[in-house]
Amino acid sequence: MNEFNFLKYPVATEKAIKILEEENKLVFIVSLNSTKQQIKEAVEKALKVKVKKIRTLVRPQGDKKAYITLSKDTPAIDIATELGLV
Repeated sequence: MNEFNFLKYPVATEKAIKILEEENKLVFIVSLNSTKQQIKEAVEKALKVKVKKIRTLVRPQGDKKAYITLSKDTPAIDIATELGLV
C-alpha cells in the first residue's frame, strides 16, 4: 500500500485553518474509494502521527474530504507547518 494513493492534498482554506488551530484536526482531500481505515494508516505512515478519529464526507463537487483528529500528543499546527500550510 502506498499512502500517497489515498491522500491527495491538504486543504488550506480559512475554515480548515481555524479547525486546525481550535480542534487539532487536519483536513485532506482523499481518494473517493478510500476507507477510513486506509486513510488512517496512510496518515500515520506518511506524517508519523497518531490518529484519534476520522470523519469523511463526499462533497457535491465529487471529491471526498477527510477531517482527521490527531491525538493530544501531536499538535496539528506543527504538522501543518511541516506541510507548508501555515
